[in-house]
This record gives sequence, structure tokens and C-alpha cells, in this order.
Amino acid sequence: MADLGPSSLSAYLAVASVLFASGVLAAATRRNAIGVLLGLELMLNAAALQFAAYGRFRAAGLDPQGQTAAVFIVVVAAAEAAMALALLFAVYRSSKDIDLEKTRELRS
Repeated sequence: MADLGPSSLSAYLAVASVLFASGVLAAATRRNAIGVLLGLELMLNAAALQFAAYGRFRAAGLDPQGQTAAVFIVVVAAAEAAMALALLFAVYRSSKDIDLEKTRELRS
């Protein structure tokens, strides 16, 4: 059995796998646009955690590229969330609903 303490890579990968799976589940099953966005954020956070863990547990020593990639993912996730929420507010103002099934077609 693998060591699942904080000093092992497998613990971080297990947490990242659970985060990614729950993000896929949330994005696939939600009809509400905010639920889908939360699922996407979970998937991005899982990817950032994996990059940081691989950078930390590299065989040749600490690698700052993993942490750099994780920070880049966090910045991209923040920009994605800001743009998506702005679009959601625009859709809500026009249709008074953010249900993805009802807002497939935008009309003015």
C-alpha cells in the first residue's frame, strides 16, 4: 500500500483526482451555469495541484516550473471566472434566467 502522508506524491495525486472527478461530474450534471463554472474551476484547481505536486516531488530536486505552471493556471482560472460571470450577468439581464437549457438561443 502506498504511503499517503504529506511527504508522498500519491496523496497529492489522489486529492487532485478526486477534485478533477468532482469537477467533471459537476460540469456534466448541472443545468445552472454557475454550477458548470464551479465544475470548471474544480478541474483547473486539480490541474494546478498536480503541477505543483510534480514540481515538489521531482526526482532531481525542487523544480520551480511546477509552481510557475500552477500560478499560471490560477491566473487563467481567475480571468475565466471574471469573463464567464460577466457573460452570465449579461444573459441574466436579457432573459432573467441562467438555466443553460433555457438560454441556448440569445435573442434581443
